Amino acid sequence: MDAAAVRGAVERIAEAIRAGNPGGDQVVLVGIQTGGVQLARYLASELERAWGNPVPVGHLDVTMHRDDLDQRLAPRVHPTAILFDVTGKTVILVDDVLFSGRTTRAAMDALTDLGRPRRIQLAVLVDRGHRELPIEADFIGMTLATGPVDRVDVRLAASIEDSKVVLEKAASG
Repeated sequence: MDAAAVRGAVERIAEAIRAGNPGGDQVVLVGIQTGGVQLARYLASELERAWGNPVPVGHLDVTMHRDDLDQRLAPRVHPTAILFDVTGKTVILVDDVLFSGRTTRAAMDALTDLGRPRRIQLAVLVDRGHRELPIEADFIGMTLATGPVDRVDVRLAASIEDSKVVLEKAASG
């Protein structure tokens, strides 16, 4: 995906969020560290233009809620900054790639430590399949057919015009 394709995917996701959440006055976005944070900012900008009001954006670190924490020598923890109450809100978790579903599960655990949302929805730029948990995205920018060991490298820059997604196929051999 070049920058134009990323922009188109963000616009499609934002339109689907608007259609599923009329008015948007109770919608907040929470980007999952690290890849979902910039995507949440892009989406907030699109939604603010359409709804005419600010859309709160926070970011959430899920490191300490992961089920593979014991398999990591020194986990890298990023800050969580959610400066609004999630209780009673429609929280849209935002991530760059949906793969196994384990990060999303950890994010839901971390989020409910902060309050009780009315509803949690999931928006992802890329759904690459290969789920290990029964988790599906509500809003998807693009579905990519990948192998389980392929790599999807999402590069979201401060400007959407400098962003891209690269699929790195595993070497066969």
